[in-house]
Amino acid sequence: MHNISTPDLCDEHGDNVRVIEGQFHHYGGKQNFHGPVATIKCFEDNSKVAERVKEAGHGRVLVVDGGASPRRSLLGDNLAKAAADNGWAGIVIYGYLRDVEEIATMPIGIMALGCVPRKTEKLGDGRCDIQLEFGGTTIGAGEYLYADLSGIIVSSEALVTP
Repeated sequence: MHNISTPDLCDEHGDNVRVIEGQFHHYGGKQNFHGPVATIKCFEDNSKVAERVKEAGHGRVLVVDGGASPRRSLLGDNLAKAAADNGWAGIVIYGYLRDVEEIATMPIGIMALGCVPRKTEKLGDGRCDIQLEFGGTTIGAGEYLYADLSGIIVSSEALVTP
């Protein structure tokens, strides 16, 4: 996978890309990643995240809408390692994570709003592959996400060839 430039993609594709607004921070070992989107909507319960990262990622990016709750972490080192080992290109969390030091060394792109040490609830709640709405835009399963140090963008069509 080659590095992409979100500013260049925005310049080239104009209104065909949507910028995800907000102060997302990089936590994973890769700060430049992209791929087709898989989505999860959950709140203070990462049960569905745990299920998905154990599936084959096939270069996809898991986008998790955690409602921006700072009270519970939706990702830790064990799930991040599972995602990296199973071929996920990245994870973007509209929420918080933990185990920052360990995640920083992993070969996967991971972005979140911040970190919190408290673990999540395990109630089995959440919905997969639905359209999400946060960061000033919508994000649907099967769309394409591109992330680098300049930000995160989404497109309904692939903008670069694999």
